Amino acid sequence: MTQDQGIWVLGYGSLIYNPPQHYQYRVPGIIYGYKRRFWQSSSDHRGTPENPGRVATLIPYESIVEKPEYLHNVTTYRSQQPKCPEDLQVLSMAYYIPAERAQQVLQFLDVREQDGYTQRNVEVHLETDGVKDEGLITALAQLPTHPRTQKPILRTLVYIGVVGNDSFVGLEPIEHTAKVIRCSRGLSGHNNEYLANLYAALLDIAQSLSLPLEQLEDTYLRELVRLVQRDPAVFETSLQSTRI
Repeated sequence: MTQDQGIWVLGYGSLIYNPPQHYQYRVPGIIYGYKRRFWQSSSDHRGTPENPGRVATLIPYESIVEKPEYLHNVTTYRSQQPKCPEDLQVLSMAYYIPAERAQQVLQFLDVREQDGYTQRNVEVHLETDGVKDEGLITALAQLPTHPRTQKPILRTLVYIGVVGNDSFVGLEPIEHTAKVIRCSRGLSGHNNEYLANLYAALLDIAQSLSLPLEQLEDTYLRELVRLVQRDPAVFETSLQSTRI
C-alpha cells in the first residue's frame, strides 16, 4: 500500500457486525477454499488469559484435507467431502478504506487483531446486485470477473488466526466450544454476544442475497448457536437486537 492508495479489508468475524471505522464502502462477498471455525482462543476481547474465550478464524482447504480430523469435522457439517477448494465457502464483508484513513485504520486493526491474528491476502468474489452508489459501481466495474462465478473478484487484506499460532485451539468437541462461549467474558464483553452478533449479521447478509446461510456455508455455526442457546439469557437478547 502506498500513501495515495485506499485499501480493502475483509471481515468474517467481528468485523462483520463491528466494522472498521472510516470505511467508505462495504460489499458482501464469498471467499472460497476456507471454512469458518471457532478454533481461535481469545484472552483479551472475549476472555481472559486464565479463561480464554473462543472466536472465529479461517481454516484453509489445504489444512483440512491434510488433517483427517479436520476433514471429518468439515464433512460432518456439509454431508460430503470437499474435492477442491471451491467446494468450501465463507460469507464475508469487504470494506473500502479511503487513502487518507488507511494507515490509521490499519494501525487500529493491528492492535484489535493482535491475539494470534496475522495479515493475509485472499480473493473475494463480490456480490454486487444490491450496490447503488455510482462511484462504487464504477470502481467495481473495473475489477476482473471470475470465469466460473461471473462475480467481480478482489484481492483484499484479511486477518486470520493461522493454524498453529499461539492462540490456536484447533479441533475440539463443539459441545466444549459452546460451554466455553457461554462462560467467557473479556474486555469487549461476553463471548455469547460475539457469537450472537455474528450469527445475526450473517443471517441478514444471506437474506439480502436470497440464499439460506447453510446453503452458502455449512451447518457448523447453526449447531454452535443451538448448543449455546441451552443457556440463552445473553444470547437471545443479543440475537433479537442485532441487525446490520
